[in-house]
Amino acid sequence: MAKVIGAVVIDTARCKGCELCVVACPTDVLALQPKEVNDRGYHFAYTANPDACIGCASCATVCPDACFTVYRQVIK
Repeated sequence: MAKVIGAVVIDTARCKGCELCVVACPTDVLALQPKEVNDRGYHFAYTANPDACIGCASCATVCPDACFTVYRQVIK
């Protein structure tokens, strides 16, 4: 059976740190940056555990600011 791996690209400049993506991620890939802020003053989302991403795009679906681009790759 083929394995699907994913990759998430986050537009950190647009992120307002609402944390909806962190809650929606089933594999705990995302977290909010605890010490850094973007130019708008928000703690932004980042990929804390990128190897666990399955490319489900739950983060992109719930993001109100469309900060996410999700890629999926099938490994045979």
